[in-house]
Amino acid sequence: MAGHSHAKNIMHRKGVQDAKRGRIYAKLIREITVSARQGLPDPAFNPRLRAAMSAARQANMTKDTIERAVKKAAGAAGGDDYVEVRYEGYGPNGVAVIVETLTDNRNRTAGDVRSAFTKHGGALGETNSVSFLFNRLGVIRFPLAVASADDMLEAAIDAGADNAETDDEAHEITCAVEDFFAVRDALEARFGAPETAKFDWRPTTEVTLDEDKARAVLKLLDVLEDNDDVQNVFANFDIPDEVMQRLSA
Repeated sequence: MAGHSHAKNIMHRKGVQDAKRGRIYAKLIREITVSARQGLPDPAFNPRLRAAMSAARQANMTKDTIERAVKKAAGAAGGDDYVEVRYEGYGPNGVAVIVETLTDNRNRTAGDVRSAFTKHGGALGETNSVSFLFNRLGVIRFPLAVASADDMLEAAIDAGADNAETDDEAHEITCAVEDFFAVRDALEARFGAPETAKFDWRPTTEVTLDEDKARAVLKLLDVLEDNDDVQNVFANFDIPDEVMQRLSA
């Protein structure tokens, strides 16, 4: 029985992981589709598409799958017409939440997002109701091996970035939104393709959560991220390491 249960547990975990990977791929393909339709289908002349394809490769999507998505988007007349919609609100315990979506049905997505907030102790607000609590930045990450911290900082400043920080995992460069593509391209020419390059909402203030409050907030974020229309979720909370360890146990 133990072996059978163990095998079923492994199968269940694999099923969950496969489903999660499937959702990630679906979101990445949606971003590729929108990027290819909004500009040229050639990543050399379409910075957003280049970033989307890079993110797909980082998620281990195959080259063939990426190329098929680009070709389908470029050749699809009258296909799904996705629009970008941002939702903002407060989750449980006063945590500010920003939800970025790509949707072909605004009513469906708005209803789903509103329902998630309401069912998990939050409230959806108006546009710009919480974004003033965040800074919008371009964020580019490179592996540690590509340069020393000093060399990366010097290169980032030369490229027009605002800052570069190095920790035990990576170099992280931040810049103004309007400088993002120029900074990324300059650094990519020098160090190769970055691990990630994307726009981010960084909170200016954070709400520190205990175990119960953290569990409630993370449940809301999980539900939002499981929605196929949701591309990114940002929130202004901080969970102390000891609390995170208990939640992960």
